[in-house]
Amino acid sequence: MRVAVRLDEAAEPEPDLQELLVRVARGDQDAFSRVYDAVSGPLLGLVRSVLRDPAQSEEVAQEVLVEVWRTAARFQPARGSAMTWVMTLGHRRAVDRVRSSQASADREHKAALLDQTPAFDEVVEQVEARLEREQVRRCMRGLTELQRQSVTLAYYRGFTYREVAELLALPLGTVKTRLRDGLIRLRDCLGVSV
Repeated sequence: MRVAVRLDEAAEPEPDLQELLVRVARGDQDAFSRVYDAVSGPLLGLVRSVLRDPAQSEEVAQEVLVEVWRTAARFQPARGSAMTWVMTLGHRRAVDRVRSSQASADREHKAALLDQTPAFDEVVEQVEARLEREQVRRCMRGLTELQRQSVTLAYYRGFTYREVAELLALPLGTVKTRLRDGLIRLRDCLGVSV
């Protein structure tokens, strides 16, 4: 079927994007539908070039179009074209999403590193233990022979005071006195405060 077209009637020109945004600012849903049709493709392409993830790109593009609907009154034609304004909103929102994703990944990475690090530094612990052992050896060399033997048998070999006295063939009171005197000298040498 053929439709007759009159050439003498001028077709009503399509409003440009700027005019449509002005109408969107007044709440015109038909104008928004036309704005959507005009900008959704280029907007999605821009956002996808920044985000690379199709699902996130669609989500961000939708957020931008909702923002266009809500903030169309902020559009200022003197500062640039309507398409530039929408694309700028899209680019900013996409970059914000990238930064947010990166910050989240960084936080997760730091948390994972904290879970992996030991509660103490093993090297420091080993060095401190070695230094303490050396200091104890040095202080043990400063004891008398009887004190050194008594402390070694009681504290390093695990003998009781009575067993130390029997092994050294000394009275129990003498061993206890030598142990007490030896421990006091060790405490003073090691700088331990009571």
